[in-house]
Amino acid sequence: MVDEYLSEREQAEQLRHWVRENWLWLVTGVAIGLGGIYGYRWWDAHQNARSLEAEQRFSAMLDALTRQQKDESLRLAGEITGEYSDTPYADQATLVLARVDVESGDFAQAATRLQQVMDGSRDPELALVARLRLARVQMAQAKYDEALATLDGVKVPELEARVAELRGDVLLARGERAAALDAYRKAQAATKADAGDGLVDREMLGLKIEELAAATAAN
Repeated sequence: MVDEYLSEREQAEQLRHWVRENWLWLVTGVAIGLGGIYGYRWWDAHQNARSLEAEQRFSAMLDALTRQQKDESLRLAGEITGEYSDTPYADQATLVLARVDVESGDFAQAATRLQQVMDGSRDPELALVARLRLARVQMAQAKYDEALATLDGVKVPELEARVAELRGDVLLARGERAAALDAYRKAQAATKADAGDGLVDREMLGLKIEELAAATAAN
């Protein structure tokens, strides 16, 4: 309360005294604040530049695959998954490599890559894509229990029809026709409820159900 009774001159003198005593801390605080701002801007610009470089390499990798230049595409993929492993393009490159593995019949390598993206991607959508593709690869390997377990990990209602159809494919491959037919019908019901609209081929799904129903009735 004493400050209220000080003259303006006394208050000014106190302020100058306080500044003389604390100038170093003031300057340091301003410098740290400015450093933080410019540091953040530099880091943001740096990350944007890295993302752009990764995108350019990813496009070049896809172009090399289109031109059947497998060695070049693998070299670029190695750069993306190595130097740019902190960008989303690393996961995308791994997904592309997994597709190449499948096309060449190397299901084991494809499964390893897909498992890597499924477990390690920071992008939930890419992880989900990897999970669905992994289930298909596991089915191709005749690892039916693993494929079904992989599908159990999908917790997205919008994909109910797609997952049910894929589950039916796995069950049918395992020889469980009745269970496969039930899964297909669940997929069809989900598409009719618009939960899976655009995610499954309704006409193809209908053919699967007709053929399997006819085969089941004949036995």
